[in-house]
Amino acid sequence: MSKLSKRVSTIAPSMTLAMSAKAAELKAAGENVISFGVGEPDFITPAHIIQAAKDALDAGYTKYVAAAGLPALKKAVCKKFKEDNGLDYEPSQIIISNGAKHSIFNAVFATVDPGDEVIIPAPYWLTYPEVVKCCGGVPVYVYATRDTGFKVTAEQIEKAVTPKTKMLIFNTPNNPTGAVYSEEEIRAIAAVCEKHDILVLADEIYEKLIYGGEKHFSIASASPRMKELTITVNGVSKSYAMTGWRLGYLGAAPGIAKAIASFQSHATSNVNTMTQYATIAALEGPTEPMQDMVKAFAARRERMMEILDGLKPLGLDYVKPDGAFYVMLLCDKFYGKSYEGRVIKGSMDMTEMLLEHAKVALTPGICFGDDDCVRLSYALSMEEMVEGLKRIENFVRALK
Repeated sequence: MSKLSKRVSTIAPSMTLAMSAKAAELKAAGENVISFGVGEPDFITPAHIIQAAKDALDAGYTKYVAAAGLPALKKAVCKKFKEDNGLDYEPSQIIISNGAKHSIFNAVFATVDPGDEVIIPAPYWLTYPEVVKCCGGVPVYVYATRDTGFKVTAEQIEKAVTPKTKMLIFNTPNNPTGAVYSEEEIRAIAAVCEKHDILVLADEIYEKLIYGGEKHFSIASASPRMKELTITVNGVSKSYAMTGWRLGYLGAAPGIAKAIASFQSHATSNVNTMTQYATIAALEGPTEPMQDMVKAFAARRERMMEILDGLKPLGLDYVKPDGAFYVMLLCDKFYGKSYEGRVIKGSMDMTEMLLEHAKVALTPGICFGDDDCVRLSYALSMEEMVEGLKRIENFVRALK
């Protein structure tokens, strides 16, 4: 008899963490590895945010606080939702959690029963289906293609709806593709969700990282009914370079927020108090450091696309990203080719061989639901990025 629960046995280990671990081992052994696999900004948390944490410690703010979050922080989040997203929430509808990933788990746990179906557009962030399965739900994948810029359509969503459909997980700007849905596209998807009374978990963690004149539109703002159906998740990890601080938040209908607050009070209690005070400073403080970070990402994105455009004759192609800090590199044209006798059969082979022979770490597309691609992050220095792309080019040229 297994000592493990059936819930845990369904969860797949993170391929991204596994690849990062391999890259770290090589680096520790003295290898000059360039990593395109990192899903976090390579910038230091802005000084005023760090200072706010220090001030909180010095003031003795080290005790328990309300499980759902500091009242002052919840008010700051309400203001952010109002000003940035056109969403009016009461502080009681805001839940502060240990990162957006925790917020996502809370949202699914509070709403999805065993057997409920959850629609997940693919390519997807690899955690979504694992959370759904852990809560007893059934992931239902709707596949976007390179021809649509890796964006699913309202028609595709509607075709996937069944009497068991409970939720749609919707992520824009998207990880891993960098796709940004337009307001028109989002309103069409919202209409389908309203028609079928489907909850939406809107993951908007990358909303500040948008380029080329594109704009973010929150699906919850499509209509008053969509606001009731939507659980909007965000956080400070990506936009404020605070990945290690672990703070996310969500806004939801009163009944859902109350249920999540009750669950979190038993599961984790409050997010560490120091981080909450730091997040108030992030949301209410100067925006220049974040704007500078976005400008740097935008410059890297342009340079990466420029280099990749020059590699298209070799068979390397990509879909233009408009947000986040990722590019999906299409590599299926190399499947069947070999390097030193090993044949490339899929994205896992491609990333393993690039790490072994070119000392470049990427993330295999199979863990995002698309085995024809590998994901590159441009959350690394311009110099490293250019050198890493050169190594990829040399590897591809050596394939037989």
